[in-house]
Amino acid sequence: MHAGLPEGDQGDPLLPGPVLAAPFHLRGAADAARHGYGRAANPTWERLEAALGELEGGEAIVFASGMAAVTAVLLTTLTTGDVLVAPGDAYPGVRDIAHRHLAPRGVEVRLVPSEESAFREASEGATLLWVETPSNPGLRVLDLPALAGAAAAAGARLAVDGTLATPLRQAPLAAGADLAVASASKHLTGHSDLVLGYVAAREAALAAELRSWRALTGAIPGPFETWLAHRSLATLAVRLERQEANARALARLLRARDDVGAVRWPGLGSVLTFDLGDEQRAQAFLGACRLVAEATSFGGVHSTAERRARWGTDAVGAGVVRFSCGIEDAADLLTDVQDALRAG
Repeated sequence: MHAGLPEGDQGDPLLPGPVLAAPFHLRGAADAARHGYGRAANPTWERLEAALGELEGGEAIVFASGMAAVTAVLLTTLTTGDVLVAPGDAYPGVRDIAHRHLAPRGVEVRLVPSEESAFREASEGATLLWVETPSNPGLRVLDLPALAGAAAAAGARLAVDGTLATPLRQAPLAAGADLAVASASKHLTGHSDLVLGYVAAREAALAAELRSWRALTGAIPGPFETWLAHRSLATLAVRLERQEANARALARLLRARDDVGAVRWPGLGSVLTFDLGDEQRAQAFLGACRLVAEATSFGGVHSTAERRARWGTDAVGAGVVRFSCGIEDAADLLTDVQDALRAG
């Protein structure tokens, strides 16, 4: 609620408005003021970064998107001769960067299942362990302290994508990770209308390197979007509680049905998956929903769902549905799902 907010003088707004500026007044030396040009720094970013830093327990850097944050970590921490260990069953954007940009630059890429034993076995000689927990779309939960120990033993850094959990349910840096990465487009902002990402780092030097990368590549967020994200952050806890209550109720309903298989919900977050057997039935279900929008992404106040295999990027069955619970009335949401299952 109060993270990143200034104390404020009499008559000030609780959350100052966005600072829309390319150049700032900068008289004399280049370092005469904190803000000189909008690609390097902006007060609106700094307020959101302060808030995220409080939640994550590190120094936060906001980026234009989750993938901009991912790319910043991978391309600033890895170079020729280094070794990346990453999940082969998690977010496909990481695999794309690894294969299309890291491997051609001489980085060895080791893709493993989202299992602690697989990461341990692949960690020898590694430079960076990249894990996603809970994983997307498999919803596997990993033991972060154990993986932090494995990374330390190998002399590697540990980066954790905790987008599905949010910093309210999981604290990667406190568990021993070096970097916490997330798409702020999801639960953090929660209204399906912003694209943002961030990285939180334990080491000041690594945070400085990431800031330098952001300025150099121009992977900067807009001040207005950043201000909206900070505004939305205040309701994260209440939104997440309602979403999780809906997800818990929906998982219970689906597990009680004989015509729904492989129901997975990790006990936190808004996302669950289930199998309706084939593409035809899954699409019929999605088409029959009235409250649930067929859309990609997750974490918004509106319930959304999609047949995950439509992208061709994940090893999932043709009838697997990824469902993100919103904050609708639980009875309304469950009724809609039941009606759609009957129609399908």
